[in-house]
Amino acid sequence: MKTGAEVLSEQDFLPLKGKNFALVTNHSALVGEVHLLDLMKKKGIMPTVIFTPEHGLKGTAEDGVQLADDTSGGVPVISLYGAVKQPRPEDLKGIDLVVFDIQDAGVRFYTYISTMGLAMQAAAREGIPFMVLDRPNPLGGEYVGGFVRDGLPASFTSLYPVPIAHGMTVGELAGMIKGEAMLPGLTQLDLKVVRMQGWQRSMRWPDTGLLWVATSPNLASFESVLLYPGTGLLEGTSASEGRGSTIPFQLAGWPGIDPLALAARLNSEQLRGVHFEPVQFTPLRMPGVSSAPKYRDREVGGVRIDITDYRKVSPVETGVAVLSALHALVPEPVRPSFFRGGFDDMAGSAELRKAVERGESAQAIAASWNAELSRFLALREGYLLYGE
Repeated sequence: MKTGAEVLSEQDFLPLKGKNFALVTNHSALVGEVHLLDLMKKKGIMPTVIFTPEHGLKGTAEDGVQLADDTSGGVPVISLYGAVKQPRPEDLKGIDLVVFDIQDAGVRFYTYISTMGLAMQAAAREGIPFMVLDRPNPLGGEYVGGFVRDGLPASFTSLYPVPIAHGMTVGELAGMIKGEAMLPGLTQLDLKVVRMQGWQRSMRWPDTGLLWVATSPNLASFESVLLYPGTGLLEGTSASEGRGSTIPFQLAGWPGIDPLALAARLNSEQLRGVHFEPVQFTPLRMPGVSSAPKYRDREVGGVRIDITDYRKVSPVETGVAVLSALHALVPEPVRPSFFRGGFDDMAGSAELRKAVERGESAQAIAASWNAELSRFLALREGYLLYGE
């Protein structure tokens, strides 16, 4: 299969010739093992300005770290993570096309899609066309899971009314953001998507044959990406999501919890595609990856989530099962403080937190979002660019 960037490269970047274009990108914009910017340079075509999302152009900045503007090969590099989250009118002066090429994780609270939408909005405001070079959703195009964001104000980590795992490519999502007016001011946007070739909705990342590049410091492997839509929710709790280890989002625990009891409880649910191994782990300071993980230098009792069949894993449901089991096993006195500020924002509503606090099973919680997922699937049908 070929990504949108590869398709454009094989066209010798013809749609970009003679254009003063801006490029919204980072290190993940690879064609094979070569970065898109290097291919452009060989063809004598370079952007006028580069915009970068969270983690920066090289993808090495930790979560939440704001970066100063920079240059790359003489081209200005402007960060869209921090006080400035979308291109300003002065940044787009003289620009006649904005191009977006970033590998996404397929998760609503992963901020790259927020950067895309805000850049679309800025382009529309200035009457500039917007081009998306499409890339695969690593979770595939069939799986959707989690509550649709509802009843909460939009935020940078929850900008669109879509499920946690939406099963769309960035190109498809861009079409939906415009078509469903998920952000204001996009009605007149000239949106183009350079489609992939050979990608099918049933494909998860290993099926594409593409090399996975760490899209951010803690998503260094497909296994972490696959579990992230679910275990990533632990970031909004007092439990450890495995940051400060070499396998973040594949570990989960809390100091003092009995790993055997946690693993037994989770394995009894017979979740498809995963097995839970009891472990003790100690989060460590990892500069550039996780400088201040929860429970740094403290032993944590928990589980390692082993993927037995990546095609069968339901990521959000798996994470909710872990979340529910941890909540049930933490000591009663600390249970009221298990959830932290920001959890509802990541979950998309207060419903998940309330259901866990009521002691509902992970299976019952997953069943409770089925109706809204059905409505979402019907809505997204008109924006899908690829078949099964």
